[in-house]
Amino acid sequence: MSLILKSLINILTLFIILATSNSTLAQSNIPLKQNGLQSKDPVSTTSKLQDTTKIKAGDSTKSLQDTTKKKGNGLQAEVSIIAVDSQKSEVARNISHLYRGAKVKYQDFELSADYIRLDRNQKKIFASGIYDKSGKYVGRPIVIMGNGESPKTVDSLYYDYEKQEGNTYGIMTEVDGGFIQANIVRKNIYDEMSIYKGLYSTCNLPYPHTHFGIHISKGIVTKNQIISGPAYLVVMGVPMPVAFPFAFFPKPDKRASGFLFPSFGEDYTRGFSMRDIGWYLAFNDYWDSEIRGSLYSKGSWEASINTRYTVNYKFNGGFNIRYANTKVGVEGTDNYGSNKDFNVTWNHTQRQEANPGTSFSASVNFGTASYFQNTGTGSNQTTYQNLAQNRMGSSISYGKVFADGKVNLTASLTHSQNMADRTIQLSLPNISLNVSSFNPFDSKDRVGEQKWYQRINVGYSFQAQNTVSTADSLLFSSGGFKRFQNGFQHNIPVSLSLNAFKYFQFNTSVNYTERWYLQSTRQRIDNTPSGYKQRLDTLQGFNRAYDYSISTGLSTKIYGMYPKIGKIEAIRHVVTPSINFNYRPDFSDPRYGFYQHYNDQYGNRNVYSIFAQGIYGSPSAGKSAGIGFSIDNNIEAKVKSKSDTTDGGFKKIPILQGLTFSGNYNFVADSLKLSPITFSGRTAFFDQKMNVNFNGTFDPYTIDDNGVRINRYAIKDGSLARLTNFGLSFDYSLNPKAAKSRNNNIDSLRKEMSGAGMTPEQAQALARISSDPNAFVDFNIPWNLAASFSFNMSKFFNASTRRMDNQITSTLNLHGDFSVTPKWKVTFQSGYDFKQKEVVMTSFNIYRDLHCWDMSFGWMPFGRYRSYNVTIRAKASILQDLKLTKRASSGGGYF
Repeated sequence: MSLILKSLINILTLFIILATSNSTLAQSNIPLKQNGLQSKDPVSTTSKLQDTTKIKAGDSTKSLQDTTKKKGNGLQAEVSIIAVDSQKSEVARNISHLYRGAKVKYQDFELSADYIRLDRNQKKIFASGIYDKSGKYVGRPIVIMGNGESPKTVDSLYYDYEKQEGNTYGIMTEVDGGFIQANIVRKNIYDEMSIYKGLYSTCNLPYPHTHFGIHISKGIVTKNQIISGPAYLVVMGVPMPVAFPFAFFPKPDKRASGFLFPSFGEDYTRGFSMRDIGWYLAFNDYWDSEIRGSLYSKGSWEASINTRYTVNYKFNGGFNIRYANTKVGVEGTDNYGSNKDFNVTWNHTQRQEANPGTSFSASVNFGTASYFQNTGTGSNQTTYQNLAQNRMGSSISYGKVFADGKVNLTASLTHSQNMADRTIQLSLPNISLNVSSFNPFDSKDRVGEQKWYQRINVGYSFQAQNTVSTADSLLFSSGGFKRFQNGFQHNIPVSLSLNAFKYFQFNTSVNYTERWYLQSTRQRIDNTPSGYKQRLDTLQGFNRAYDYSISTGLSTKIYGMYPKIGKIEAIRHVVTPSINFNYRPDFSDPRYGFYQHYNDQYGNRNVYSIFAQGIYGSPSAGKSAGIGFSIDNNIEAKVKSKSDTTDGGFKKIPILQGLTFSGNYNFVADSLKLSPITFSGRTAFFDQKMNVNFNGTFDPYTIDDNGVRINRYAIKDGSLARLTNFGLSFDYSLNPKAAKSRNNNIDSLRKEMSGAGMTPEQAQALARISSDPNAFVDFNIPWNLAASFSFNMSKFFNASTRRMDNQITSTLNLHGDFSVTPKWKVTFQSGYDFKQKEVVMTSFNIYRDLHCWDMSFGWMPFGRYRSYNVTIRAKASILQDLKLTKRASSGGGYF
């Protein structure tokens, strides 16, 4: 609790600035008796009203209007009054009492309420609501000041309409996501306000039952400055010994630069910390920036600059540059040192209406592989997804659509970084040009059905790439950019589809591909003093390589119905067989010039492709003329259902969905003509609660004693085929409504945020909710328990045992939540890796809904990033950074 109080001291000043940054008149639905505020009436005539006023429920509505203009008393305009129900006048005192739907207008000032007392002699008005038969306070005053502000609703007011000043009682207003209440607010003609007994909170209830706020005894608010009297902190309705006797602040009418308060904590490896202290820079209405830093008592430090920009209806984005110097080891020992890491992110989005037909976007994320691992959970911008990730990627893309949408051009710069092996791949740039397929022999003025030749379909695509793949430490070294490889590829597919013999679908296609390279390679053997060495030379110069293939096939559907079995009314089996003939020449033939050869030290002839290192590959060696085949199966049952009245009271239950076998037989191959047979399928159980997917490969050939496939069918050795790999996965949810509710909430949130103009912070939060189920806590779902399992087995030849062994990986994951009460929820996620025989990353979280705030406790009990944290956070978006946190993180150490 001590750290919470320290954090509250730090944010007290900022709370006061937020609390008084806008006008204090706003809409409210607070009955006078609920908030303890009383309507003040300095010129009370209650006794006379009881004698002279009769308000009867059910009276016919009447409209009385009294429009007067007295030139001798200094009034500059007419005072217009209207009473929908009734009006009483005290002629001697020149006072009017208006009831039910009463309205008074003087110049730009307008007032409506269920009770108004107008004193023409004093030029003063008192207005309030009244209590109906049920005791509900209704008809509160609504004020329009005529200065461009929206109408304001208050409990009661006393106003001098000639001097344009007065007191407002029992008001509540929203201030940029927070709420301020005050017993009395006085506003004069100069737009200056005085506040008496004000309370600032993020809660929109009449009196916050669970709030953290600031109580301001007295305050003066002008256009450019704020002067506050005694102010103190209130936590859960209890005054805290955290107060200021007075305060003076500037109050600009636009965003202003200012100090960013830090948070304090402790890290078990880096020591005590002061995190995220910095300065906010508001350059203009289009962009701003935050400069932050973190210091640790054991010498580590971090710095970052986060900049955001936006131009309405055109584009928005931002970039974040982070650097960390992390001390490792024990000071004074040989292993003591520093890890220097950095991370850069940039996001940019262009609005569609800014330039129709053209798009530009950027998503950049690069840096050292160990940045998030070394900074641990200490940074407020680090998530557990950052800690667990092993890849980083970036993409900057530009797109243009022209020729009436038939041609699409895209250009992109991409980056992929593997943090496990510290390799990096850059593509600078990637270019793709795609032309929509068309029928060259068809006519726009054609009448009737297409002829067979008019169905011929032609397409075209073009790709260009310039890429390099290297270790991240060598990228910017001498000669690093000479490692780039580049190439161009053209692809022209021609296809024809016809209905043949009524029940068959006939398809034929010709595919032509041409590649252009600016480099080619040559291989040779050199006899050196240390022995023979294989050399690879790269030759510069333009070269072209091409290939083509032809494919023709037939497909159909076969339907089978099985008779009734028990409660199963029928079983339908749909088989979709397809067969195709394919042909591809041998492009290693010397006449093409794509392949060359060299003799090794033993005189053996070695054939290689001069384009083997090309980024689009090389034309294939060896002639192929074979038959490809596939069989797809779909089996479903129909059973009677009492709950499902559709389809005649029957319910369809899937048994097998998409069970597919496929392979190819090459007639012209010297051996091993039959390819491995692949299969895959999926199904669902328990009323679609469990989804099951499986896949695998059968090898029809046997192997020799060295694990090499030989031209001998396995069936001759007693088995139909060898299972070389198999994969199985399933997921199961005991409460499928939870996932459906979560998706619906995310969709509605996305629509709401996009309609109002999504800020970068909102977009980031939405992205995290979409990618991390545990980032979204749905109190409307009382419980949820889900599990997923993955299994994969592959065969490999073990040289030491001289036999085939199995390599198996399997993982079980669990996640769920349950509500202890309507305001308390517990969530968890965990799993078990059966190969490593260890529990995977496990976390527990407890959430408490505090209406305008929420509280959470998170605990990772073991692993490298074991930690715990307690967070109390305001729900208002403007206060998301004003959080009170007690955090302890392991950062790789022990506690």
